Amino acid sequence: MEMERIIRECAFDVFRGEELRFDASAAAERAVVAPQELTVRVAAGVAARLSLLHAAAERSQVRVELGAGASLALTQLFGTGASASLHAVQAAGSRCTAGMVLLAEGAAEYRFELNAPDAECALDGVFVAGDAEHCEVGVRVEHNAAGCRSHSLVKGVAGGTATGAFRGLVYVAQDAQRTDARQQSRNLLLGREARIATRPQLEIYADDVKCTHGATVGQLDDDAVLYMRQRGLSEAQARALQVEGFVGDVVSRIPSEPLRALLAEAVSRKLERM
Repeated sequence: MEMERIIRECAFDVFRGEELRFDASAAAERAVVAPQELTVRVAAGVAARLSLLHAAAERSQVRVELGAGASLALTQLFGTGASASLHAVQAAGSRCTAGMVLLAEGAAEYRFELNAPDAECALDGVFVAGDAEHCEVGVRVEHNAAGCRSHSLVKGVAGGTATGAFRGLVYVAQDAQRTDARQQSRNLLLGREARIATRPQLEIYADDVKCTHGATVGQLDDDAVLYMRQRGLSEAQARALQVEGFVGDVVSRIPSEPLRALLAEAVSRKLERM
């Protein structure tokens, strides 16, 4: 099984428990396999790395609390049928960087609360749905204080009769002036029966802000395919390269170095079957 192989080859220091603390004396990088109820606390000024491997077809709830000036680089990988919600609460000057890869049917929900000035969050995620699979991603970012920044990019690929869905919301409170928020949903359909629904939204109550959002759902670029075929590639090779480039843009930014190369291989194998 793909997930089991990834867990074995990464040889992570696996944490087993319901509360994980990162402070000056703790290990800076940990992994949790199949979390169900988990609270993660990163002390003020501490930098940490965490990989969450949702290996089972179960529902997970993860709460992250970042102290002032803390930073967390988070990677989430989903196996078949897994679903998880992650709620991050951030103090002043904290930073949460998340990378998400969903290579089978499942669901991921994110909520980021930027509750004090100069907090920042970033999410780069991708789902790949084949056959009759359904993938769903929800992202809610709450700018509750001034001078905070957020970025979210979720890409989706669907082939066969697969379906996908993205729901996004950027909320900016009345006092959250000087907010800088960006939210994008980019999607690629590989067959006539595949479907992806996307709905990014903005809810803004402040006037000194820079907020953007957008969504696209499209097919492969026929001109790019023709260009590559003129240089000796078959049509199948040209299309595969396009899709791998589309997905690889996100996978290359996964925070966990041990996972990055393995995930690129797993994506290639999944796309070959589509």
